[in-house]
Amino acid sequence: MNETEQRSGAVSEDVLLDVRGVSVEYRVRGGGRRRTRVLDDVSLTVRPGETVGLVGESGSGKSTLGRAVLGLAPLAAGEVRLDGRVISGLTGAARRRLAGDLQVVFQDPQGSLNPAMTVRDIVLEPVVAAGTEPADAERDLRTLLDQVHLPADALDRYPSEFSGGQRQRIAIARALVRRPKLIVCDEIVSALDLTTQARILDLLVEIQERTGVALLFTSHDLGVIRAISHRVAVLFRGSLLEFGDVRDVTGEPRDPYTRRLLMAAPVADPGRQRERRAAYRAEFPLATAGR
Repeated sequence: MNETEQRSGAVSEDVLLDVRGVSVEYRVRGGGRRRTRVLDDVSLTVRPGETVGLVGESGSGKSTLGRAVLGLAPLAAGEVRLDGRVISGLTGAARRRLAGDLQVVFQDPQGSLNPAMTVRDIVLEPVVAAGTEPADAERDLRTLLDQVHLPADALDRYPSEFSGGQRQRIAIARALVRRPKLIVCDEIVSALDLTTQARILDLLVEIQERTGVALLFTSHDLGVIRAISHRVAVLFRGSLLEFGDVRDVTGEPRDPYTRRLLMAAPVADPGRQRERRAAYRAEFPLATAGR
């Protein structure tokens, strides 16, 4: 999947994930009771079988929004609904039961995979924890590994024996094993080389077409977002600047910040890259001062 490709095709108009007026605040370290707002009144939806991309620079709030959906960031305002049910504020057993519908793949597969466990144990852990007998859970394990394009002999190996891209495939398999309705993907290709990035993005598209799982996909790279998303939400300093169809937001962005992200995204052709860099410097001279 190259930089110019964009997602298309019919997606259900039903709403799977509904984020309504979400704000998140954190206490300022050393500031007593002072708090800083890192997300401010953000609203968006994700439909069944759809990928919504969250894009923005570091500190924009995109990962915080993913954490809010997962219940890892407490809300100062607003609510999060999944399949019509309010899930913000769930704790304990209620939050654990939600794992059948909502899963996550983190940025660093090496940090999120237990190095002392085999791939078999890593992937089976979520279903065994949910009460499924290991023998029953293992029945579909080889099919699942085939879906993420890992060899069958991977089951008895350890994460350290795999490349970064392969470890991310293991993490994706673990997220898929419960057959969730939505997976939050937090910068999952940012640490990978460009070739491996493209393979993981193609894999996610393939899995989505086969299973119908929805994705909330965060990235600082608008080129990656263009390739994987049906709709795009652009975040800047905790605020939602634009939200719409990927072709509209990346083809004719309304906000200067979105144009800046688009023009900063690298392209493979050296001539086009020089033209884009020159246009970027002409439109945003302050952003390039001193470079």
